[in-house]
Amino acid sequence: MIEPVELSPGTRLAGGYEIEAGLSAGAIGAVYRARAADGGAVAIKHLIDPAQANRFEIEARLLSRLSHPRVVDVVDQFGDSGSRYLVMRLVEGLDLDRVLRRDGSPGLPVDDVLEHARQTAEALHYVHEQNVIHRDVKPHNLILSPAGVVVVDFGIARERADDGGTRAIGTPLYMAPEVLVGEEISPRSDVYGLAATVWALLTGGPPSYDDPTPLAKTVPGVSGDLEDTLRAALAIRPERRLASMEAFAAGLGTPLGPGEGRSLAVTAAGSAPGGLLERIVRTTAGVFDAAAASIALVDRATSEVVYEAAWGSGAESVVGVRLERGQGLAGSVVEAGEGVAIADCRRDARFAEAIAQKTGYVPHTMLVVPLERSGDVIGALSVLDRRDGGSYGPGDLAKAQMFAELAVAAI
Repeated sequence: MIEPVELSPGTRLAGGYEIEAGLSAGAIGAVYRARAADGGAVAIKHLIDPAQANRFEIEARLLSRLSHPRVVDVVDQFGDSGSRYLVMRLVEGLDLDRVLRRDGSPGLPVDDVLEHARQTAEALHYVHEQNVIHRDVKPHNLILSPAGVVVVDFGIARERADDGGTRAIGTPLYMAPEVLVGEEISPRSDVYGLAATVWALLTGGPPSYDDPTPLAKTVPGVSGDLEDTLRAALAIRPERRLASMEAFAAGLGTPLGPGEGRSLAVTAAGSAPGGLLERIVRTTAGVFDAAAASIALVDRATSEVVYEAAWGSGAESVVGVRLERGQGLAGSVVEAGEGVAIADCRRDARFAEAIAQKTGYVPHTMLVVPLERSGDVIGALSVLDRRDGGSYGPGDLAKAQMFAELAVAAI
């Protein structure tokens, strides 16, 4: 493990940020209160492991596109002296762990806990719809602001395991078992974290795995139905756990209201009806654990390749971009009718880096496959940047081509 390096008050970082004080510390780095060049207060998360630099950058770009009143705003990410930094809007208020330690006797009033849970579930439901998993839901990452709970500090850092893989960094007992041991994560992982948080806010401390404590008999105001919901959300195996934030909130008796927040998908005016292309690019990104995905279709009038829909990083800028057949990776795939997996697209002669620079998003790795109908290539499906920081390879092509066939059938 790389030892964290503490940043002293007064330290100046790239972009004009100045460290003021530490806010929290972890095994991979720390979060600091800082001042931006314009004088605004921000929180800066510091990652020191250079082996995770690509992953940190990819995930940070995606987080910066989230927009929901209960999700912290990510405003910048940058590198400085071999370290990576994530800049977030500073949320004024106390985290729920401090609120619990200040006001708990030993827990907080049930009605207050349920309202905190509902507000958190709103935020997590939104991020799950955007193919984002928080991974580190706990009272420490839920700030009780004047406007209610705001979710902060997404768990994007990882620690290298002895077998060369990675495992999550977080707080045991709040983390779902599959997160703790490095298995596949899902929205159910955050359901576990929020359920463990609710348990802690009610009792004064997190549950142990398969905790036998009878809440309905020991915590005033906790009903049998509430306890049953918590236990269903704390199931050790994710397949036996409540599947979504909607189901968890409903079980708590605090159903979620109309959804808020900006979708990470963008489609061109007049594209396929009913949000079909939006659903395709969103699903594509989820299936391939990508930071971005897009669909470009051939304009029959001009033979140009036009980006009609995109999801994730750079989505607003890429929709509407036109390429000549043979130009860029997408144009080359349309021209040749064969898919490509590019481990490092910045070194590929076909990559239109100048166009990518204009969109504000230059990917590391790409997977591009043709969209074919009745023997004709009608467009291309592109997948950009694996969110684990790895590269796409030939083994991904068959899966991508099958997915492209399903997309064409839907279109």
